[in-house]
Amino acid sequence: MEPVGGPEEESFDAEAPLSREEERERIEIELLLEGIFRMYGYDFRNYAYPSIRRRIWHRVNAWRLGSISALQEKVLHDARSMESLLSSLIINVTEMYRDPELFLAFRKLVVPVLRTYPFIRIWHAGCSTGEEVLSMAILLHEEGLYDKARIYATDISEEVLNRAREAVFPLRKMQDYTRNYLLAGGTGGFSEYYAVKNEEVHFHRFLLDNVVFAQHNLVTDQSFNEFNVIFCRNVLIYFNKTLQDQVHRLFYESLSPLGILALGTRESINFSHHADDYEALDSREKLYRKIR
Repeated sequence: MEPVGGPEEESFDAEAPLSREEERERIEIELLLEGIFRMYGYDFRNYAYPSIRRRIWHRVNAWRLGSISALQEKVLHDARSMESLLSSLIINVTEMYRDPELFLAFRKLVVPVLRTYPFIRIWHAGCSTGEEVLSMAILLHEEGLYDKARIYATDISEEVLNRAREAVFPLRKMQDYTRNYLLAGGTGGFSEYYAVKNEEVHFHRFLLDNVVFAQHNLVTDQSFNEFNVIFCRNVLIYFNKTLQDQVHRLFYESLSPLGILALGTRESINFSHHADDYEALDSREKLYRKIR
C-alpha cells in the first residue's frame, strides 16, 4: 500500500513526545473515529495509527478540507460522505491466486484432509472484491470438492460485496491471473472458467453456486458458524495489537477442531494469545492447524 497524501507515515514515531500540532491532530483523529463508531457502527478506533492517519489525510486532501475536524463535520452530517470515506479507510488490494505458493501448499497439505469430511465450510474474511473466493471455488472444483463445500465470503463493505457477486474483472488482468493459477497448481485451462465480453471477463456463475456473500465486521461482529477453513489474508496488518488479539480469538472460536487458518505473508499467529493452540502446516506460507 502506497502513501496517499497527508503527512508521511515514515515521520511518525509512537515513542517520541508529540508536538502541540501532533497532539491536536491525534485528538481530531480520535474524535473522528469515535464519531464514526457512534453514528454508523464502523469501528476503526483500534486500527494501526499511522495507516488510518494517512488514509484520513487522503480524504481531507481529496475534498480540499481545511482540517480533520472539517472532515468529521462533513461525514457526521452526510451519510453519503461517510460511504465515500469508508472507501478510503478500507484497503481493497487483491488478485486471483495471490501468493500462489500458498494455494499450492493448500492443495498438497489441506485438500487430502478435506476429502475425508462429509461437508466443508470455508470462511473468507475480508473477501474484498471476490478474487480469492473465486480462486478457492476453482481449486475445490478441480479437486472434486466443490459440490460438498459452502464458502462464506464476508466483508465490511457492501459496495465491494456487490462487486464480488458480479464476478466481473478487467481482461487486462487475466495474464497475471493465469500465471498465478498455474503456479498455484491449477490443473485445467484457466480461460475455461470465464467468458470475454467487451474487454471484461465474466466468470461462470456455477463458481458462485455454493458461495454465500454477507456483510460482516471483524471488529464488532461475532462468530456466525463453525468452519473447517478460515482465510483472512492481509487484513490484520492494519490492526493494532489489541484488535489483532480480538480477531484471533474470533477465528479460534470459529474454527472446528483441526481447522485450518490461512494468514497473509506479513502476518503470523506468533505472539497472539492463541499461538500455542495452533501448529504450523507451512510456516512460510502462514498456514496453521488448530490443535487444541
